[in-house]
Amino acid sequence: MAPSHAVRCCQRGLSWIPVIFINLVVCWSYYAYVVELCIYTIANTEEQVIYLIVFHVFFFMFIWSYWKTIISKPASPSKEFCLPKADKELYEKEEFPEAQQEILKRVARNLPVYTRTGSGAIRYCDRCQLIKPDRCHHCSTCDRCVLKMDHHCPWVNNCVGFSNYKFFVLFLAYSMLYCVYIAATVLQYFIKFWTNHLPDTHAKFHVLFLFFVAGMFFISILSLFSYHLWLVGKNRTTIEAFRAPVFRNGPDKNGFTLGFLKNVTQVFGDQKKCWCLPLYSRYKTHPSSIIYKNEIWTTDLPTCTHFAKRLRILTSKYAGMICHSKQRKNVVMPLFMRSIQNKLQKKMKSSNFNFCFKNIFFVLFLDCNVTM
Repeated sequence: MAPSHAVRCCQRGLSWIPVIFINLVVCWSYYAYVVELCIYTIANTEEQVIYLIVFHVFFFMFIWSYWKTIISKPASPSKEFCLPKADKELYEKEEFPEAQQEILKRVARNLPVYTRTGSGAIRYCDRCQLIKPDRCHHCSTCDRCVLKMDHHCPWVNNCVGFSNYKFFVLFLAYSMLYCVYIAATVLQYFIKFWTNHLPDTHAKFHVLFLFFVAGMFFISILSLFSYHLWLVGKNRTTIEAFRAPVFRNGPDKNGFTLGFLKNVTQVFGDQKKCWCLPLYSRYKTHPSSIIYKNEIWTTDLPTCTHFAKRLRILTSKYAGMICHSKQRKNVVMPLFMRSIQNKLQKKMKSSNFNFCFKNIFFVLFLDCNVTM
């Protein structure tokens, strides 16, 4: 037991090496730009002041979003997704996978879970011993299930997912702006040093190397940033881009898309004035809610395809809504919709059309009166 604990501690220590490397490079770039370029190389005072003010704006936003990505704890499923004690004991005693699946299906019936494994089974994590919510995956590095997991990034030593995806995208954006600003302002002095139009001082090495490093990082970050902007527009994660999520009627790569603007809102929140800031910007929630586009209440409406499709879209913003309280404890808030639907089903014995129409009316009422 002791060796495994020691190995685990060594792995945790080594995992900080990429973060330390990035911070060392950033610290050197700060020194090279502020001291060697602006103080020792640039003679014009007005140019110095303008360069330094704009530089520190980009530098501050870059560092803020970077460390916000690092320190944001990955969001895990709440206790509602764990098996009840009795069901857990039955699950562990069962030797046949079919019987275990029946137990999971019975528990999942009361949960907002709509995705399945490739074989159509309920997604269950044996390590965390819980039913995985939609878009949730187990990270072997963090050793936990992470909500809306995108990937584990070694450069931030953290899982990028539900709690920090906005910060990660902003980190890419500001790091790219930081690099392109440095490269653009250093270029003229890089040329002057290269062509020997400036005296050969100790600042020459820093200025030349600063331009190459900024250009190299800009090119590498640009491709990654462009890819994640495409993912945001499609409302996909990196995992879903490589493997389409499987729903009850099969895989659907566009299963979570709600339209471009709503997809962007999923990541950056409702408050547009906070989109450029590494802050939680969902109105009255912390952090912003995950919105799922899933099939809900449509299986009972085989003869009402048009209204069922419309109902699925309208209820998507309430189906599987997961958020955090300010105390950063996971809270699940989708089950009230299911309970209301069950009550409506019991009361209404009329046609599928009537049932669907009243559900649509009810969801429209919620859409107008409930502020997320």
